[in-house]
Amino acid sequence: MDMPAHHELLNFLLLLTLLIAAAKGAGWLSLRFGQPAVLGELLAGVVLGPSLLNLLRLEPFAGEGIRAGVFHLANLGVILLMFIAGLETDLDQMRRVGRAAVVAGSAGVLLPLLLGVAVALPFGFGLQKGIFMGIVLTATSVSITVQTLIELRQLESKEGMALLGAAVVDDVIAIIVLSVFVAFSLPGSGGLADAGIVLLRMGAFFAVAILLGRFFRRALAVADRAPVSEGLLAAALVAVLAYAWGAEALGGVAAITGAYLAGVLVTEAGFRTQVEHRLKALTYALLVPLFFVSIGLQTDARALHVGDVPLALLIIVAAIVGKVIGSGGGARLAGLSGPEALRIGVGMISRGEVGLIIAALGVQSGLLQPRDFALMVIMVLATTLVTPPLLRAVFPAGPLSEEAALLAEFDVEQERPQGSR
Repeated sequence: MDMPAHHELLNFLLLLTLLIAAAKGAGWLSLRFGQPAVLGELLAGVVLGPSLLNLLRLEPFAGEGIRAGVFHLANLGVILLMFIAGLETDLDQMRRVGRAAVVAGSAGVLLPLLLGVAVALPFGFGLQKGIFMGIVLTATSVSITVQTLIELRQLESKEGMALLGAAVVDDVIAIIVLSVFVAFSLPGSGGLADAGIVLLRMGAFFAVAILLGRFFRRALAVADRAPVSEGLLAAALVAVLAYAWGAEALGGVAAITGAYLAGVLVTEAGFRTQVEHRLKALTYALLVPLFFVSIGLQTDARALHVGDVPLALLIIVAAIVGKVIGSGGGARLAGLSGPEALRIGVGMISRGEVGLIIAALGVQSGLLQPRDFALMVIMVLATTLVTPPLLRAVFPAGPLSEEAALLAEFDVEQERPQGSR
């Protein structure tokens, strides 16, 4: 295998420098305006992406290898972010809100699907394409929500646990709906047999993954005592990467679902504190900011024509309303209070990378044209951008996040008279 040219490596290092600096700088500005840092990081990606500066098409960053490297690191970032979310999951709390998670996740698939079809048909889309666009709207990626709740110190709250459970349910049901639709709509598909295989793959993955989790305590303990540097962290990383790969390659569900499950199992094995402490620094300094910036880097608002704006707005409204009323209403029916149900509905809005993956599948299979894909990408970006400020609005004020506390301390230091230091 050929090694990349040395100048390409230097260009890649320069690009990482710019992206991380932009992400953290924009996150700092976002905190100053009273919004979560993740909102600033997302907007930094929009500014640097094809919507404005189109950084990845400028010299010296235009190489496909450089572009691929950024997105590989970004995907690793979201995998580790969801692994950390799994580490911070309180299973007792999750069990107490299990019914709400199942109902909220299920309703959060049904209503966006129906609304997506209802919006697409009046604009001349056929039924098949309209259903697929509705399926894209069923997606939920709580990676943005997880980061925002971590900043708000609300991830381990009742609503936080319900959100994580609902997202897993949503992922499974959405993939089943997608698989059944593809099995019966694409030429050469096996129909009911293919749909049955998808269900078997999912069931087998979750059964094997949970069974293997029973051996985590012994395996991680051995790794912790092994005479190698960071043996415990290395073993945990092997687990999360294997589970993320297995979830998508073998089970047919999103890689982030496998990463989240790995985090839950590591916590159940009793190694949460050691692994989380070692993992967080590099993840939040490098990989997670790259993931949030990468969403904007994939968005080209200029691909839409002026005539597409009404349809784009309706799709965005359907995407937001579908989750707030669908998932929120489901949580309310399951016994949660009105404010709690609203927080769950808002937390399910973001489509993130899961929506992009489903939309890309539509292009590859011929179900979506480039213009249709652009509409879906704009919807993904819009729902991703509105989620952090809406979560800040609906969740009660809690203790300052680490970044917000550091910012407050920095402001105090700057305002203190020189003679008093």
